[in-house]
Amino acid sequence: MGMKRWGVVLTQNVKKQLAVIKDRRIQESLRIRLRRLEYEPDKQGKPLKDDLIGHRSVRAVGQRYRILYRLEEQRVTVVVVTIGIRKEGDKQDAYELANRLARLGLLDIEENPPQSEQ
Repeated sequence: MGMKRWGVVLTQNVKKQLAVIKDRRIQESLRIRLRRLEYEPDKQGKPLKDDLIGHRSVRAVGQRYRILYRLEEQRVTVVVVTIGIRKEGDKQDAYELANRLARLGLLDIEENPPQSEQ
């Protein structure tokens, strides 16, 4: 039997974050990394703590970017909640942004939930 394939859903926030990246090579590298989350996303990256408990983080584009996501096992879906550069101490740091969204209760909001035929 083959591996179970997960659906990967990008929140509206993530779609905007990807659109802001001007370098097409970086965009493509991120898209390739996102596609790898279709298989065994629970074995990739690391589980996060504190405000981000229930989420995981994987590295992309070398060590520079982070993709933060959560798993919805009943829907066999990976929901990508933020993509950003890892820059510790910076307000634009991927984890800092995710923590801010979590505190505002906005991290897990999907503006366009996936349709069942996806």
